Amino acid sequence: MQKPLKPFLMKNDPSTKIFDLLQFGEFGDVNPSVCDSATFTFMQATTMLDTFHGETEGCFLYSRHWNPSNKYLADALSAMEGTESAWVTASGMAAITCAILQICNSGDHIVSSVTTYGGSFAFLNNYLKKFNIDVTFVDITKLDEVKKAIRPNTRIIYTETMTNPLLQISDIPSLAKIADENHLKLVVDNTFTPMIVAPAQLGAHVVVYSMTKFINGKNDCVAGAICASNEFVNALSNVNDGTAMLLGPALDPLRSSSILKNLHTLHIRMKQHSKNADYLARKFKNYGIEINYPGLKEHKGHHKLTEMMNPEFGYGGLIAIDMYTVEKAFKLMEMMEKAGVGYLAVSLGYFKTLFSNSGKSTSSEVPIEIQREMGLSEGLVRFSVGLDNDIENTWQKIKSCLEQMG
Repeated sequence: MQKPLKPFLMKNDPSTKIFDLLQFGEFGDVNPSVCDSATFTFMQATTMLDTFHGETEGCFLYSRHWNPSNKYLADALSAMEGTESAWVTASGMAAITCAILQICNSGDHIVSSVTTYGGSFAFLNNYLKKFNIDVTFVDITKLDEVKKAIRPNTRIIYTETMTNPLLQISDIPSLAKIADENHLKLVVDNTFTPMIVAPAQLGAHVVVYSMTKFINGKNDCVAGAICASNEFVNALSNVNDGTAMLLGPALDPLRSSSILKNLHTLHIRMKQHSKNADYLARKFKNYGIEINYPGLKEHKGHHKLTEMMNPEFGYGGLIAIDMYTVEKAFKLMEMMEKAGVGYLAVSLGYFKTLFSNSGKSTSSEVPIEIQREMGLSEGLVRFSVGLDNDIENTWQKIKSCLEQMG
């Protein structure tokens, strides 16, 4: 099996290539073959023993541990992120939970952004209590809050590059410095900003993804990924005490194969998502709608994202508008769906535009009082802007809906 040749290259690199993969199937097929086996054979019993001990190279034991299809995808992701290795999982939440549980033990502490995906918040705030793992939630954009929240038993600083759903921008280099000074792991969810930001190259120790979103781009499967050092991934997959190995969130090889194919168009898709989101953001702004988009200079995180990003891919495909009330948000979304703008649905990264009221959907696990404290309006509508070829036509449909609402 041939490994990726070049990692993700940031904007200050003279080469403009993002990643360059030369991977062939065993018969020279241009798409690596799909592994259709749960278990693998050995010609010598001693080789099986060595594989159990993690002492062989290129051998596969059991598909819950590794299989060729998952390894192909993991290698491509590590190349994209510039990490030594990666591990693919059956969902984004599997990636998040396995990464955190691999680092933390009972009695440990985590500092987390309060603005984060609802499922992540629920895991951190509710589920980890049964393991006596405590979490302090902070405004991740206020570095003094992060520093003050650190305790002697803190093990992780957890955040998202672009937070869900408020689109705050995490200062990854500064957070990495804080983590390093305190011997912590900075774990970053980069689901909103693949290609745009490479957190590991900015100092993050572990990068997690819901590949369901932009990376796959088709909303036809659920999958996740953990990108990190060889040491961390080997520990995750260790047959004796590896969290991912023992909890068993294995991704189906057929899905790995399809995601790998889709990954090769990610750079094209991210450019179009960003281009369309920027267009709609400026139209909403000119119309007088309160708009949240990091590509606008007045956004609080615009300068920081500009410093960290690969400018070739824009500021991302997520925007949010404030309709102030749930009723108005619901009415607008229903009208937009009927007008053909896109779909009233959760998730993101799809080729069609998706929109939802975050407080009543993907952030509904966050208690109302905390939603208010973090500044999440009950009327916030989050858009994952699609790949529309005629984005002006899309805007005209949205504008018509707004005008009908009065």
